[in-house]
Amino acid sequence: MIHRLSTLFVRTLRDDPAEAEVPSHRLLVRAGYIRRAAPGGYTWLPLGMRVLQKVEQVVREEMNAIGAQEVHFPALLPREPYDASGRWTDYGPNLFRLQDRRGVDYLLGPTHEEMFTLLVKDLYSSYKDLPVWLYQIQTKYRDEARPRAGLLRGREFVMKDSYSFDLDDDGLQRSYDAHRAAYKRVFERLGLDVVIVKAMSGAMGGSASEEFLAPCPSGEDTFVRCTSCDYRANTEAVRIGVPRDGDVASAPAAKVVDTPNTPTIETLVNLFNSRDDLKREGGAWTAGDTLKNVIVMLRHPDGRREALAIGVPGDREVDMKRLEALVVPAEVEPFGDGDFASRPALVKGYVGPDVLGASKALGIRYLLDPRVVKGSAWATGANKAGQHVVNLVHGRDFTADGVADVAEVRDGDPCPNCGSAMRIDRGIEMGHVFQLGRKYAEVLGLSVLDEKGKQRVVTMGSYGIGVSRAVAAIAEASHDAIGLRWPRSVAPMHVHVVIAGKPGDETAPAAEKLAAELSAAGLDVLLDDREGVSPGVRFKDAELLGMPMIVIAGRGVAKGVLEVRDRIAGTTSEMPIADVARHVISASA
Repeated sequence: MIHRLSTLFVRTLRDDPAEAEVPSHRLLVRAGYIRRAAPGGYTWLPLGMRVLQKVEQVVREEMNAIGAQEVHFPALLPREPYDASGRWTDYGPNLFRLQDRRGVDYLLGPTHEEMFTLLVKDLYSSYKDLPVWLYQIQTKYRDEARPRAGLLRGREFVMKDSYSFDLDDDGLQRSYDAHRAAYKRVFERLGLDVVIVKAMSGAMGGSASEEFLAPCPSGEDTFVRCTSCDYRANTEAVRIGVPRDGDVASAPAAKVVDTPNTPTIETLVNLFNSRDDLKREGGAWTAGDTLKNVIVMLRHPDGRREALAIGVPGDREVDMKRLEALVVPAEVEPFGDGDFASRPALVKGYVGPDVLGASKALGIRYLLDPRVVKGSAWATGANKAGQHVVNLVHGRDFTADGVADVAEVRDGDPCPNCGSAMRIDRGIEMGHVFQLGRKYAEVLGLSVLDEKGKQRVVTMGSYGIGVSRAVAAIAEASHDAIGLRWPRSVAPMHVHVVIAGKPGDETAPAAEKLAAELSAAGLDVLLDDREGVSPGVRFKDAELLGMPMIVIAGRGVAKGVLEVRDRIAGTTSEMPIADVARHVISASA
C-alpha cells in the first residue's frame, strides 16, 4: 500500500520536546509517532499505531504458538477481588481508585491476576481441564508518582499479561519454561538483545521470578552480571558473596573510646588512624571496618508504623530501592526527630548494635548486612554522644533479628556462585515472569477435583510483556544521531520513497512508478509527495522517521539511477532504476 506524506496525519518537529529526557522520548515525539496528552499518558498517531500493532502481532503470534488463548477483560474492575487478595491496600497510592454514581468502589486495572483466577474458577472444576494458558493485550493503569521518559514510565501503558493454571508444581514449571522460551523468541523477533536476570516478586507474590532486561544506558533498572559465570540478577534481587564466620573467642575485648568531633565515617576513621592506642596489626582503619546503623520507619498499608534498623559496613549506603523491594507493600519513611525523642536510649549519630539487638523495649527490628558475619569485629557507635566502641563482635557482644541484603551493590562485588567480580549495567525491563504458586488460587477459592476425586488448589504462573514499552525500548536501541532506525519486523513502512526534484521534471514520475511496483509486491511504501517542501527538509524527515530503506528520486534520475540508503546497515549507494525495486523487495523479505 502507498501512504502519502501529503495526506498522512503527521508533523515532524525540529526541536526536542522540553520534558524529554531520553532518546526514545525525544525521537518518537519529534518524528510524530506519539503526542503527550497528560503527564504519563500519550496519544498514538498513525505511524506510532503501526509500530505498536506490529509489536502486538509478534507477541500474539508467539503466545498462540505455545497454545495460549487470548481473552480480554475490562480495565474498570470491581474492588472485591482485590480486597480478597489484599492488593486493594497493598498497591497503596499506585492504584487508581474511583466510585460509580452509587458509591461502589472500582479500580483501573494495574494487572489482572484476580480476574483471571475468578474466570477459571467460574468455568473449570476438574483436573482434566488443566493445564490452561490464557492471555490478553490490554491497557493498564498505575498512578506513578513521577511519570517520566515518555513511554518507558507512564501511568497508562499497553501490556500483554498471561496466566498459567496447573494441577501441581511440575506443571507450573513446564508452563513457566514454555512462556520463558516464547519470550526469548518475541524479543529476538523485535530485534531486542535482552538479558534474563533473577528478580524480586514484590507485590505480585509467589516464589521465583525473572526479568527480561534490554541493556540501555538510559534504563531505569540496574542489574549485575558475573564476569566469569552465568549469574545475573537485578540489584533488588542480587545476593553478594560473603566471607566465612570468624572465631568469636579469638577477638580482643570490646572497649569504648572517646571520639569527639567525628560527625562522619571519614572523620572517625581519620581519628582512629591518628591515635597510637588504636593502631592494629591488620593495617590502617578503613570505612569498611566500621558498622553504621541506619534506622527507618515502615508505613504499612493499614497505616501501622514500624521502626526498622539495618546495620551495614560504613563504606556502604543502604540502597533504598533494594530496601523497598524487601519490605513491600510497606513504604519506607525517614526516622525523624520525634521518633528519636520517643526512644531516648537511641543517641542520634552514635547508635550502636548492642542496644538495638538487646532491647526489645525499643520496638525496633534489627537486621544486618550479610557481610556482618558471626565473629566479625567492628568499630561502631557506643550509644553515647562523642563515643564509639571498637572490637564489638557479632555473636559475642551483639545479635540481630535477621539478615537484610540491602546495601548498595558495586562493580567488583563478589559473585555469590563463583566468587568472581560482578559488573553493574543498566537496562529497560521488557518482561517479567513469576511462579505465583497458590497465593491467588487460595484466597479466591480456585480448586479442582484431582484424579482421586479430592479438591486440589490450582497452582499459577503470571507472565507480562510491556508492549508499548517495547516500542520505546526498540527506539532506544535502534537510533543514531539523525533519527530512528526501525528493525524491519516493526517498522511502520518497509520503504520511504522521496521525491527530491523540481516540479515538472522526471523525478516525480520515477518515484510514483517505483512506489506502485513496490506496493504491488506487497510492501508498505511511504511516499514523500509534499509540495512546497525543500529537498533538504525531505531528507531530514526521512532520516528522522526511520524506515529501514530510503530511496531518493533526485538529480540521478536523469542519469537513470536512484539513491538507495539502508538505514539499518548505514550504507548509501546509487543503483540503476530498473534494479531498485528488486533490491528493496529482497532486502525487505
